[in-house]
Amino acid sequence: MEGQENLRIVKHLDMQKLPESVQQMLSLASTPEEQDIILMATLAAASACVPKMYFTYGPTGKKYYANLQCFILAAAASGKGIANQVLEMVRVIDEQYPMLIAGDSTLAAFYKALEEQGGCGYMHESEGSVITDIWKNAAANYNTALRKAAEHEPISRNRVKGASEIKNPRLSMLLTGTFGQYKALVPNVENGYFSRLLTVVIRGTNPFDKRYVSSKGGQSAVPKIVGQRLLRVYESLLCGDEREWSLTEAQKERLGEHLETEYGTLISLLGDNFHSAVVRMAVQIERIAMVLSAMRGGENNRPCMVDTLYCSDQDYETAEIIGNKMLMHMAAAYRMIDGDAQECVPEIKPIDQRKVVFEQLKAEYALGELIQEAKSQGVSRSSAIRWNNEWIENGMVTKENHGIYRKVA
Repeated sequence: MEGQENLRIVKHLDMQKLPESVQQMLSLASTPEEQDIILMATLAAASACVPKMYFTYGPTGKKYYANLQCFILAAAASGKGIANQVLEMVRVIDEQYPMLIAGDSTLAAFYKALEEQGGCGYMHESEGSVITDIWKNAAANYNTALRKAAEHEPISRNRVKGASEIKNPRLSMLLTGTFGQYKALVPNVENGYFSRLLTVVIRGTNPFDKRYVSSKGGQSAVPKIVGQRLLRVYESLLCGDEREWSLTEAQKERLGEHLETEYGTLISLLGDNFHSAVVRMAVQIERIAMVLSAMRGGENNRPCMVDTLYCSDQDYETAEIIGNKMLMHMAAAYRMIDGDAQECVPEIKPIDQRKVVFEQLKAEYALGELIQEAKSQGVSRSSAIRWNNEWIENGMVTKENHGIYRKVA
């Protein structure tokens, strides 16, 4: 993980495998940073538009719904403003089925809005200072409420005017802000909300964008077009009983192997406090896959035709890649919190698995030795081979014979 370049998300996706609605939203972006922001913002917002669809997870068969909570952590002029495009997408549904909850809300007002909407809603706030001011004296309580909503656990209140309970909260959320504003909500790495909140780290700023976007048709019409598709999905799922969605057995097995293989090194390097983020990423990957499935369903006007839906391989593969990159972003945020940084988006101290593996190799090594060393560090065979090819291209290694390589002194 080396700076922003290796935190890229969209560049690792096959655009042709994405639902058409996601592709259209990505067309609004003009930089790689904006692409990643609009992708995660779209998924978070769309997750609020998938009612009565759930999957079961773990030995207890706990129900999870699509709802994603995401924080875009970025400096000023970094392109995070493009996230507001998804708000226009959600407004299409909100006009007929109220779901928006203002970020500029006291905790009491937040509870009331969520109660009035049957425990469901979407919170979107792009002005981090608004969040900071409102949460200055209630951040801990907000943290608890959002953490419970992420797990669909009952949120109870007992006040002078009476007690109330939201039995099954389903809140989707997108916030954007600076590191200081993020830290107000996630004060330390031990905090349980850290592992439940998807965090996108954007560093640097973008040059001035002088594109002119017409208000008649063109790109500015995209959020409303996508919103209309989501409205069809929403209305279709809203009718009738809840419907179960599921990964296939092969996908479930692959997900378990993927997390164990790819993320073992992160846990060993960052410590046990990061373990929960790895474990919970399995749920987040399933949520992302379910949102992709629902958005794809809206393209043919038949989002749900059977009691149990199964994930397509292309949506699972996309969700797995996004989850992989999101864990890298969360590792970056983890190190920022652990270092108690004060910058808007400070430099990320890298975890360079390649360097760790490279330094453990002898001056002359066989490909099998590289693969074995990589495996011991929790790195997959394909990644080790890719790294070896990169070392050759960069002049760090020469090929001596078939399957034999030598480090360049």
